[in-house]
Amino acid sequence: MFRKLNWDALGVTASVLCAIHCSVLPLVMVTLPILGVNIIHNASFEYGMIGVAFLIGTRALWHGFSRHHSRLTPWMLFVAGMIMLIAKQIWPFYELVFLPFAVLLIVGAHLLNYRWCRPGRRRRAQVYSG
Repeated sequence: MFRKLNWDALGVTASVLCAIHCSVLPLVMVTLPILGVNIIHNASFEYGMIGVAFLIGTRALWHGFSRHHSRLTPWMLFVAGMIMLIAKQIWPFYELVFLPFAVLLIVGAHLLNYRWCRPGRRRRAQVYSG
């Protein structure tokens, strides 16, 4: 009755929603203060979103690592993307430099993990890993 939750799909969805949030937010910047909403460049909100993405991503990647492929490449890509997300918060002037690479690394990590978790991929990944 209940379907298993695909954590990689949830991670990719969260990353895409984050990218949409970051690209649409500047367009909405003028409207939100008029409505009395203050989430624009709110450090607590941004770090909270990064924390949620980290928890979801860690859960997804741990499942793939521990049960399917035992390879650290997706985790390293994910951590590099997370570091770039934090760097974008620390140095907001370079946000547009860090953000695209952060999203590509995080989504890439989830897609690679998903690919390596699919049935029949584990054997091939181990043969090619050397």
